[in-house]
Amino acid sequence: MAALTKGRNTLERSGDITEPPVKGATKIFAGGLVAINASGLAVPMATVTTLVGLGRAEQTVDNSAGADGDKNVRVGRGIYKFANSSAGDLITRSDIGATCYGVDDQTVAKTNGTNTRSPAGKIHDVDADGVWVKFN
Repeated sequence: MAALTKGRNTLERSGDITEPPVKGATKIFAGGLVAINASGLAVPMATVTTLVGLGRAEQTVDNSAGADGDKNVRVGRGIYKFANSSAGDLITRSDIGATCYGVDDQTVAKTNGTNTRSPAGKIHDVDADGVWVKFN
């Protein structure tokens, strides 16, 4: 493209919301931890190593009867509270700033579970009710 010769309307995104396509035969629930799989499709976080945490589902999207990409899901990229894992994977305040790992679409853990879990996000805070996870 050639250099501008007049002003243009450059589109903008805040970065707080993204809308990736959803994997076929998949349902994502509002409030759930959403991940992107190796094909760039949105899925609920699960205990597998091929995902990357994206954020919180802003809506329920049912693509159960659809093919890959038939529907998109709104995903918030802020700081959200999820359930804390238990026992040896319990996240504490001393873990703030570290990466946490997805157990399922509502739970995060301190470790990658001996290389069975994908990174969910960064631990922002921890309280008695759960773990605040930051998504960039």
